Amino acid sequence: MQVDIVLFPETRVAGITHQGSPATEHDTARKLIAWKIENRLLDQARYRSYGLHYTDPRIVAPGEHRVDFCLSYEDPVTPNPHGIVEMVIPAMRCARARDIGSRLNNKAARYLYDEWLPASGEQLSGQPLVFHYVNVGPAVQPHEAITDVYLPLK
Repeated sequence: MQVDIVLFPETRVAGITHQGSPATEHDTARKLIAWKIENRLLDQARYRSYGLHYTDPRIVAPGEHRVDFCLSYEDPVTPNPHGIVEMVIPAMRCARARDIGSRLNNKAARYLYDEWLPASGEQLSGQPLVFHYVNVGPAVQPHEAITDVYLPLK
C-alpha cells in the first residue's frame, strides 16, 4: 500500500460528534447530511467530508467510541436543530494512505496502524485519525468508495 508523509492543512469544518456504538454512526452522520442538503453544500470539491476517529472500534467499548463527522466550511455555523457546530481540524504532519472499497472495512487505516507505523520509526501525535471521504452520496457503491486516511504523526 502506498504511504506518503504529508502536511494536512488547518481546515475549518462544520461538524457533529458521535459518541456510542459504531452501529449507530450513520444516525449521527444523517444529521450532518440533512444540514448539508438544507444549506445546499453539495459541491464535494468545495465541501469535503471528513471523519475524525478518536477511538479504534475494534478495541474500545461501544459506549466509549467517538467520531466527529465534519464538512469543510468557512462560514460561521448558526444554531440549528441538527446540532451542527463549528470545529477546526488542526494542521498536522501525517502519513496518508488511500482506501478503495466499503467504508465498513477500511484496510488503509488498519494497514497504517498495524503494519506501517511499527516499521516506520514514527510516533503518533495524539490527534485523531482523519478520514477524508473523497466521494460520498447515494450513488456511490460500496466497492467504489474512496477514503484518504491521515494518521497524525509527531
